[in-house]
Amino acid sequence: MAATGKVDLYAAIRRDARQGMSGRALARKYGVHRRTVAQALASVWPTPRKMPPPRPSRLDPYKPFVDHMLPVDLDAPVKQRHTVVRILNRLVEEHHADEISYAIVRDYVRQRRAEIRLEEGRGPPTGFIEQTHHPGAEAEVDFGDVWIRLAGELTRCYLFAFRLSWSGKSIHRMFLTCSQEAFFEGHVHALTMLGGCPTGKVRYDNLKPAVAKVLGFSRARVETERWTAFRSWAGLEAFYCRPGLQGAHEKGGVEGQIGWYRRNHMVPVPDVQSMTELNALIDTWDEQDNRRRIRSQTQTIGERFALEQPLLAPLPTDHFEIGRLFTPRVNNHSQISVRTNRCSVPVRLIGHPVRVMLFASHLVIYHKGVEVARHERLIAKGGSRLELDHYLETLAHKPGALPGATALEQARAAGKFTPAHEAWWAAARKAHGDAAGTRALIDVLLLHRHMAHEHVVAGVAAALRVGALTADAVALEARKIAQAASVEEQEPAPPRPAALAWLDEPAVVSLTSKRLAQLPPDTRPLPSVAVYDQLLRRRVQGGDRPTSQGGTP
Repeated sequence: MAATGKVDLYAAIRRDARQGMSGRALARKYGVHRRTVAQALASVWPTPRKMPPPRPSRLDPYKPFVDHMLPVDLDAPVKQRHTVVRILNRLVEEHHADEISYAIVRDYVRQRRAEIRLEEGRGPPTGFIEQTHHPGAEAEVDFGDVWIRLAGELTRCYLFAFRLSWSGKSIHRMFLTCSQEAFFEGHVHALTMLGGCPTGKVRYDNLKPAVAKVLGFSRARVETERWTAFRSWAGLEAFYCRPGLQGAHEKGGVEGQIGWYRRNHMVPVPDVQSMTELNALIDTWDEQDNRRRIRSQTQTIGERFALEQPLLAPLPTDHFEIGRLFTPRVNNHSQISVRTNRCSVPVRLIGHPVRVMLFASHLVIYHKGVEVARHERLIAKGGSRLELDHYLETLAHKPGALPGATALEQARAAGKFTPAHEAWWAAARKAHGDAAGTRALIDVLLLHRHMAHEHVVAGVAAALRVGALTADAVALEARKIAQAASVEEQEPAPPRPAALAWLDEPAVVSLTSKRLAQLPPDTRPLPSVAVYDQLLRRRVQGGDRPTSQGGTP
């Protein structure tokens, strides 16, 4: 019986006893022993339950030997101290403790090592000191790994978190990498959403995007050049925590917040089609968290942030380029190499240098200040991202290279080269031959450059149904579908007043139609050709010939 229930039982017994009930009657009424009735009448508090004696362990005979080994380690070199395995081996070799397991020794050593250190006066137990934070002054930043299902595939991502220490307001952003570009983009997004910068220190661990080298056991760090420039631009004062677990306790707010966020918003595992979709969900979750209270605070996160936000420093007005610049040269495969990965560009740029801006989730390629290509960023090393459209001019001269092209395989995997394209291509090759049919397909693929993808696919399907295996037929069908779609999207306009009806007239009209509309009505009868019937030759009866041929009139 629980303690609270037993207190209630004692109170009921004492109440009935004051009304004159005997001990036997009380025992019968409440279904307890008369000894329990006597205990209830003697004290209002139940007798504490006796703890059972500790169970004997197979290690008990050998504990004195372990206690003799551990104090020696206090003065021994760090790399020559007893491990659990060494202690176990010594017990077996020196004391024949064959029945002792590793787990038993491990648990006992974990407890006794700390106790012996205290007994020898080597330091107090590890403790934590509660900190007081000032509004708008301090923040914490960290990355946390999260698993999501991206386009049906389980993918490891990295959650960036920027947390204000006083209010607990946190801004999150998900990336496929924890590179410096993601680090900067997360900061820009967080500072923009917060509407300002902390005026005091921002706590960081020793992550590579910011720290190039840790100097000894001090807090001095050699920062990366771009991070120093970014901090100067944003007005951030960095405070670097100690390496390892001890440093994690120095920014426990964001460490615990990432764990809370992972358990509450990432369970079950999110199933999304793109990182853009996931980050839109994260922005919604961040807004919902404003209604949450942290521990025993009387105000919600949103209410405390409303008080803290005016105290933040203003955002910088100038622009900082968070992307990383590269200037590769396009090779003969119409590709550039960026951080061991390859991306395609239009074939007309082969041999030319281009400028590449690498961001956290994508990269943009420029030539002479004009954007020529844009690709999603590849995370794995040695990958390639090839666009079939970039190779169409070369494939028009080498149609035999299309069936085995890597760009074609990637277009199929991405859903850009659809089954409709496949069926039309097969029919065109059967009708015109492999080379001519493939060139016709390339002409169809060129339509995607100035027409919507879905309209071209629908045009391909329509042309295939009627057996039209030319690019002109596909273009005609695609334009019909595009025009029909634009007409359906247009909403009917309200009727104009009579005085403005002329605005609905077509801007270009036929002059002939306009003149005919202004002529007066014609009341004359329709012309007849009946009078010309007399010019027809008469059919001569009998055997006489017409007079024109010498017959008798």
